[in-house]
Order: sequence, then structure tokens, then C-alpha cells
Amino acid sequence: MNITVYLGANEGNDPRLRKSVEELGAWIGSSGNALVYGGSKSGLMGAIADSVLQAGGEVTGIEPQFFIEKELQHDGLTRLIVTKDMAERKAKMIELGDAFIAFPGGTGTLEEIAEVMSKVSLKHLDAPCILYNLNGYYDDLKALLLKMIDKGLSSKERQEGIYFAEDLDEIKRILNEG
Repeated sequence: MNITVYLGANEGNDPRLRKSVEELGAWIGSSGNALVYGGSKSGLMGAIADSVLQAGGEVTGIEPQFFIEKELQHDGLTRLIVTKDMAERKAKMIELGDAFIAFPGGTGTLEEIAEVMSKVSLKHLDAPCILYNLNGYYDDLKALLLKMIDKGLSSKERQEGIYFAEDLDEIKRILNEG
């Protein structure tokens, strides 16, 4: 399956992030799955691409033209798709994905996974949407989703298909069930 992973082009200040993203990438590459991601060579994005490739997997990067002009693309990918802008990039990442994972990231990661969460809740996308809740990173978002249900603004049924995974083993279980 094509696993779309959203994550940052920054490294972050917690060394466990890089270790965990490399473990995720190694599993994607060695399990016969393929990675779809934002195409950058920088930070955690570069680390996941490198780990998938080193494990023998295929990597499709999707990068908007303005990042190419800044030479931020990863040049060793299986395939690089250049889009005209961020909106086209997001649409292509969703189109190619069979499952979606948000690794801890910044506002761009949040924006991208929020769109996937919305499409899953509206049943416009039939794919698992996993927030990798490494070290409790997404605890506040999980609480917000529960608050939406509590306030009658969402429902358990609307949030089916949205998962919070604490570690790689939990991600594997979700994807095998999905």
C-alpha cells in the first residue's frame, strides 16, 4: 500500500523523533509498502525518505515548484512529482495514499492531516488516518476531538477511521486491520 506520511522539514529538538521516524521508514520500506511524502531532503522528511530507501522501499515525493527552485527536493527518490503549489501537492498526496500517518510536525503537518481527518469523517475517503502520538504529542488534539463529541459537534461515527497510535506496533496493527 502507499502510505502517505505528513511530517516536518525540521529535525525538532527531541532526538527520539529522528529515531522513531527512521524506524517507521525502515518498516515501510521492508514491509513491501511504499512511502508518499512531501519530497524534501531536510529534517524528518529527509530522514524518513532515506530510511525507506535504505530498507529497499519505494518513495514518491510530491514537491511544489517553489521548493524545487530553492533546491529543497530529495534527489534520490524513486519518483518526484512537481506540483504548481501547495494545494495541488496536498491533493496529490491524498490521491496517491491508501493510508495516512501524521508524525509529530508543525502547522503544515497539522493542516494536511486535518484535511484527511475531514475527508475520512465525511466518508469521502475510505482510508485509515493515524496520528502518531509519539510521547503524547497529539494528546491535546485527541482531547479536542473528544470534546467535539461531548459538545454534540461531532460523533463517534463521524470520527471512525481516525486513530491515535502510541508507537509503531500500534500503527502496524491499525494498518493490518484496515
